[in-house]
Amino acid sequence: MDPLSKSFNPNRQLKEEFVSNLTGSSMLEIASLSAIVPGLLLLRHWNIFNVANAKKNDYVNAGCKDWRKFTVTLAVDFVSVVLPILLIFTVLAEWAHECAICLMLLLLLIISARRSLSSNFHWKEGVQPVSSLRTNISSYRVSVMIITCLCILAVDFKIYPRRYAKTETYGTGLMDLGVGSFVLANALVSRQARGITSKNWKAAIQSISPLILLGLGRLVFTAGVDYQVHVGEYGVHWNFFFTLAAVSFLTSIVNIHPNYCSILGSSILIVYQICLVCGLNEYLLSNERAMDLISQNKEGLFSVFGYWSMYLVGVQLGNYLFFGNGSVNEIRNVKWTRIRVCFLCALFWLLTVILDKHVERVSRRMCNLAYVTFVFAQNFQVLAILMLSDLIPTSNISILEESFNRNLLGSFLLANVLTGVINLHQVKSMVKWI
Repeated sequence: MDPLSKSFNPNRQLKEEFVSNLTGSSMLEIASLSAIVPGLLLLRHWNIFNVANAKKNDYVNAGCKDWRKFTVTLAVDFVSVVLPILLIFTVLAEWAHECAICLMLLLLLIISARRSLSSNFHWKEGVQPVSSLRTNISSYRVSVMIITCLCILAVDFKIYPRRYAKTETYGTGLMDLGVGSFVLANALVSRQARGITSKNWKAAIQSISPLILLGLGRLVFTAGVDYQVHVGEYGVHWNFFFTLAAVSFLTSIVNIHPNYCSILGSSILIVYQICLVCGLNEYLLSNERAMDLISQNKEGLFSVFGYWSMYLVGVQLGNYLFFGNGSVNEIRNVKWTRIRVCFLCALFWLLTVILDKHVERVSRRMCNLAYVTFVFAQNFQVLAILMLSDLIPTSNISILEESFNRNLLGSFLLANVLTGVINLHQVKSMVKWI
C-alpha cells in the first residue's frame, strides 16, 4: 500500500512539488514590491483626519481607550494597508510595477504639497511633529513581518504567483528575502549594535534556548504529522530557528566591538564565497546525501556562515546609522541617517547586480555573497522609503503597526501555525493545480 495513504497528510508529495523547482522573479520586480509596503504604511500615516486633529490627543491612543474606536481604526488600517498588499501580491501581481510607480508618485505629490498643507494647520508656528528614528525602525520591522506573514499564508494557494515563492537553487524570489530580512532586522537593533557586548557562555546558551526549543518543536511536529518539508531548503533536520540560534550563539561568543564587526563579517563572507566558487556550491546543491548529520543538513549548516556574516555587518551598520551619534539632536539624526541609508541602498543594489552577473547568482539556499548584498539592498530600500515620514505631514504610526510591533515573534509563530493548519486540512482538489 502507498505509504502516503497512511499519512496524516496524504497530499505531502504534491505539496512538495508545488514549492519545488522554482526560479524566482526579477530584481526589478522585487524592488517594486519592496516599495509598495512602506509606501502604503506612509499613506496610512498621512490622512486629513490625523493632520486636522494633530493638536488634539493622539488618535491612536484615543482609539485604544475605546474598543469601538479601536476596532474601527484597526479595520481602516487593514483595508488601507493589508488588503492592498494582498491584492498586489496576488490578483494584481502583473501590475506590480505600475502600482509601485503610482504609489511613489503619490508620495512625492504629498511631499511637494507639504508647505501648502502646513500653512493650514497649527504647526505653522514651528511645532510640526517629526518622526523619530525609533518610529522609523519600528515601522521597518513591522513591514518585514507583514510581508512575511502574508507570504507564508498565501504561498500554498494558486492565486499566489509561483515566481514569488522560494527559489530552488539560484534566483530572486520575494520569499527568499524572509529569513535574511529577519536576521538583518534583528542585527540593526541588536544588543551588539547598541554597544552591549558583555556576555558569557551561560548567558549565550540561555538566550538561544527558546530558539532551540522552537526548532526542536517544529522538527517533532513536522515528523509527527508527516508534514511536507522541502529538504533542499535547509536539510533533513535543520530549520530556520536553528539558523537564528546558531547566529546568536556565534555572535555572543565571539563578542567583539561593533566597530569591527563588519571587518570580521566581510572576511568570513569573502572566504565562504571563494569556497563556494571553488566547488562547495556543487556539493551544497547536489541531491546526494550521506547518512551523517552534516551531509543530511549541509544547506542549513553551511549557510550559517553567510547569515552570521550578514548579522555582523548589520550590527556595525546599525551602530553607525542609529546608535553612533547620540549627541546629535533628533531631527538632524533623521535627516542624515536618511541620506546614509539611501546611499547604502544604492550601493548594495549596484553590488548585487555586479555579483549576480560576474561572480555567482543570488542563492538563498547557500546564502552566498550576492544574496547577502541583495538582502541589504532590499531592506535599506524599505527603510529609506519609511524615513520619508518626516517630510510628510503625519501624526503617529497606525494601530496595526503598534499591534505587530508589540507581538513580532507571536505574529510570526501564529502565521506558521495557521499555515500548518491550512495545509493539513486542505482537500485533495486544492492541490490538483500542480
